[in-house]
Formats: sequence, structure tokens, C-alpha cells
Amino acid sequence: MSTKKFILTERDIPTAWYNIVADMTNKPLPMMDPKTKQPVTEESLQQIFAKELVKQELNTTDAWIEIPEPVRDLYKIWRPTPLVRATGLEKALDTPAHIYFKNESVSPVGSHKLNSALAQAYYCKQDGCTNITTETGAGQWGAALSMASKIFGLELAVYMVKVSYHQKPYRRSIMQTFGAQVIASPSMSTKAGRKILTDTPNNQGSLGCAISEAVELAMQTPNCKYTLGSVFNWVNLHQTVIGLEAEKQMEMAGEYPDSIIACFGGGSNFSGIAFPFLRHKLTDGKDVEVIAAEPASCPKLSKGRFQYDFGDEAGYTPLIPMYTLGHKFMPSNIHAGGLRFHGAGSIVSQLQKNGLMRAEDVNQLEAFDAATLFAKSEGIIPAPESSHAIAVAIRKALKAKEEGRKEVILFNLSGHGLIDMAAYDSYIAGDLTVGGVSDEDIARNLKSVEEFRI
Repeated sequence: MSTKKFILTERDIPTAWYNIVADMTNKPLPMMDPKTKQPVTEESLQQIFAKELVKQELNTTDAWIEIPEPVRDLYKIWRPTPLVRATGLEKALDTPAHIYFKNESVSPVGSHKLNSALAQAYYCKQDGCTNITTETGAGQWGAALSMASKIFGLELAVYMVKVSYHQKPYRRSIMQTFGAQVIASPSMSTKAGRKILTDTPNNQGSLGCAISEAVELAMQTPNCKYTLGSVFNWVNLHQTVIGLEAEKQMEMAGEYPDSIIACFGGGSNFSGIAFPFLRHKLTDGKDVEVIAAEPASCPKLSKGRFQYDFGDEAGYTPLIPMYTLGHKFMPSNIHAGGLRFHGAGSIVSQLQKNGLMRAEDVNQLEAFDAATLFAKSEGIIPAPESSHAIAVAIRKALKAKEEGRKEVILFNLSGHGLIDMAAYDSYIAGDLTVGGVSDEDIARNLKSVEEFRI
């Protein structure tokens, strides 16, 4: 087990979030209105999102956005989070690599998602909202937003992907404990849900479907806004507290990462750990390899296409410039429910297009192999999502061993898996499938969004 921890104090919590778009030479393309095919306006986005969040979404010039004091005060509940040198894992792998992880699992809800949930709930309250809606995959975002909603006195409705609703009942219980209403998606409560269930009665849901339902409810409810846990620029912005703290902690360790790794669904925890370090690559030319670890069953960065596409299944959102598998893509029912999203955010997509990062896909069995090794060597049972990052970190460490060289690896432990033990039961029993998708399925789904090609 590791004993090397690098701990900051409350005064080290960042006072501002880092907006990477301000430092990008090739900035992301604008989101487009699907009807007019023109860039979305601030006014149109404010119909479903809080005003300040829209301003953050469209801000391409300010590198630093001040964190509101009420939000920063709430960060003090659990931040700064520890940086840990994984000496136990290094020993198990017999590698010369130095492996570090940022432990975001210590938050009250067990994941990094609270970093943005508190900010979004705060801005919605400032906007005069009484109600908010959202979607959730594995339930980590829904759990975080349910806590944040209670703190700021907001009513919350969560559309939870149906397969996760049944696979992860205790995440549902967390949300309900905080007072949120949780609906399995697709549901009969929205037009989008009813259409999906009519077309495919046994549909087990997707994040794209849950987003459609949450957006529809927000549009029909007075004093209500829609919030989301990934993909959009403001979510990535809020999560940069992770990497900004990690920068200081790596200085304490006397090292700088050669590679930075995080699991990837829509981009929230990946952006949080990677963007502050990429700042130095963009502004100073400092060399660092940045890797997104995504599931083999939903490989949007590895096998998707860069183009405009909807963020949801029903086509309610603006068209987003991103690597996508097609907004009607239905991933297999892997346990890493938070990674089952068809597209990547516009910032990450532009960074990959510019060659500033890359992706590796990991099948479900390799992810759980990595998770159990990490648990045995570090004493922490990781979330299935985070396990993809661990798997890629292990790949890198073993390659360093093979080549007989030292490498400094930093990965983000985005959450713990203590509410995911049903998945571990299946793994131990040998019931988990590898999980994947054929090139034919990808090609067929992408054909359906040909009209949005760039």
C-alpha cells in the first residue's frame, strides 16, 4: 500500500478556474443551431441554461474565471484532494515508472462530479430557478447534483439511464436521500422517451436518450433550467480545480508527469486533470503526453468521426463539433455507465484534431483486471469508469519496464467503486463480457448523421 501522499491546505484551493480555450491557437468551432445552421446565440442558450454558465460556455478570451466565494467555501468540505504516489502498484508491476494518482474519490459523493455540480446549482439559484433537470449514466453526476441542489434549495429531477438504474440501485438511493426525483430513462413521462419505447420497447437507455428527456422537461417547466455533468465547456472549466491542485502537488513531489491519463466519457474528469498541464504545452511548449482512456464499446475518440452532431438522441441540443459515433448510437450495457456517451466535447475534440492528445480504448475485462490489481496494491476499490485510466497507466508502466526507462505517470482516480460492487461480483463470477463494437455498427451509425459532416 502507498504511504507517499502530497497534501495541500485550504489556502491552496484555486481561486479561479482555467479556461483552456483562451490559450488555444485553433479554437473549437462554434455550436450550431440545427434549424438555421448558424452559430448559437447567448440568448438561445439561455432558454435552457443559466445565464452565467452560457457566458462561460462562449468565453474564448479569458484564461481565468473567478470561482464564486460561496462555491469555493463549499469546496473546502473535501478539497484539496490528495495526490498519491502508487508505490504499491509500482511494486506489483515491478516497474521503474513512478505512478501518481489524484484521488477525487474522497468527495462526499465519491467522485469528481461535485466540483461542477456545486457551481451549476449556485448559478441556477442566482438565476432565479426553483427547479433543475439533468441526466446521469452511472449515477455519479446525479448523486453530486442531488447534494448540490439540496444545499441551494432547488428541486431536482434526474433521468437515469435505465440499465444503470437497475445495475446501481444504491446510487439511485443516494439521489433520493438528498430529495431528488429519479426516473429510469427512457420513460413514458416525455415525448422523447415515449417515442424511443414505442420504437424499441426493451430499450435499456443511453446518455443521449436521458439528455433528451431532461432537456424536454426543463423546457416545459417554469423557473427550470437544464444542467449536465460533462461535454460542455463550462463543465470542463469547473473541473480544472483537479489539475491546478495536481500541479502544485507534483512540484511537492519534485517531478513532472511525462504522461497524464484519465477515463473518458464526455470529458469532465479528463479535462479537469489534463487542461492545466496542457496549458504549459500550449503556452511554453512543455512536453507532456495526454491520453484519454475510453471503453472499447464506445470508442468515439478512437474510431469516431469529427463532425457536427447532436448531444442527445432526440435532437434537442445544438449541433456540437465533436468526435462522434452518431447520436443514435447505443453502446453495450457495460458497467462503466458514465462512459457510455456517443460523443466528445468540442474542446477535447479540437485538441485531438490538433494532435495535442490521443485516445486508447480498453475493453471491460482489462478494466476490471486493472481495478482489482489496483485495489489489492493500493487499498482503494475504483469505480469501473476510473478503472479504464488505471488500465492505460498499467500499459504505460509495463512498457517503461520493457524498455528499461523511468517514466512519470499521472492519472485521475475520478471515483471509488464502493457502490459498484455488483459489477465486481459479476467480474469475480466470470460473468462479464469483453464489451466492444464492430466497425460495421460504427459505419452504419455514422451514415445516419452524414448531413452534419464538416
